[in-house]
Amino acid sequence: MTLEERIDQSETRIFKTVFPNTTNHYDTLFGGVAMQMMDEVAFIAATRFSRQIMVTVSSNRIDFKKSIPAGTIVELVGRVIHVGNTSLKVGVEIYVEQMYAEGRDLAVHGDFTFVAIDEHKKPVKVIQ
Repeated sequence: MTLEERIDQSETRIFKTVFPNTTNHYDTLFGGVAMQMMDEVAFIAATRFSRQIMVTVSSNRIDFKKSIPAGTIVELVGRVIHVGNTSLKVGVEIYVEQMYAEGRDLAVHGDFTFVAIDEHKKPVKVIQ
C-alpha cells in the first residue's frame, strides 16, 4: 500500500451533537471539550494509520474560528498530514452545522503530534 493510500484509509470522521452539558456560560462549546474531541479523533486516525501504540506529544496551534452553539451538530475530521520516522502529525478540523438548516462552517482547526512507542514506552518506527 502506498503512503497516500494509507493516509486516505486512515482518515477519521466523527459526528457529535453539542449538548448543554458541554457548553460554557455563553452557551457555546467549551474550548477544552473541543480540544478533547480533537485529540480523540487525532488519536484514532494516528492509530489507524500506523497500527502501533500511539501517544500524543503535542498539540500545535489550535485556531477557534467560529463559536459552536449548543444544539448544533459537529463533524470532526482527522487526517495524517506528516509522517516522520517515529512520529506523525494529524490535522483535525471541526465543522459546525445547524440541525435544521443547510450548510456548514469550519469552526476549529488544529494539529496534533503523536509518537509510536513499544511496550517499554520507547519510540519505534511509525511504519514497520
